[in-house]
Amino acid sequence: MATTTTHRHSATTEAAAGGLTVFAAVLLFIAGVLDLFRGIMAIANDDVYLSTPNYVFKFDLTSWGWIQLVLGVIAMTVSVGLFSRATWARVVGVGIAGLLVIANFLSMPYYPVWSLTLIALYGFVIWALCVVRRED
Repeated sequence: MATTTTHRHSATTEAAAGGLTVFAAVLLFIAGVLDLFRGIMAIANDDVYLSTPNYVFKFDLTSWGWIQLVLGVIAMTVSVGLFSRATWARVVGVGIAGLLVIANFLSMPYYPVWSLTLIALYGFVIWALCVVRRED
């Protein structure tokens, strides 16, 4: 009787882990696309962003655009690996989401609402990838 309960619990846990991984993959892909678009906007037209002359972490907006574009493409690529439930993708997904949280924090004065939205999305990605441990 204990084995039936353990087996049921194991199947439920595995289903939850799979669901959260798919959730993280979808969010990482969407947020990666948003960062890709944000990078394209910064590269193509700097007038879209706010001007903050006294910002401590002031960078050239074209450079920020390339950073956002590259990180967005990497995030979208990692999300494809997450759909296959690859362990490497979970580890890299947490890392790239963490880098994108930092990048969005540093670029917050240029586009504050967009940055806060993406920080929240990447926070959910990190949570979803870390909360469930896959049983071996």
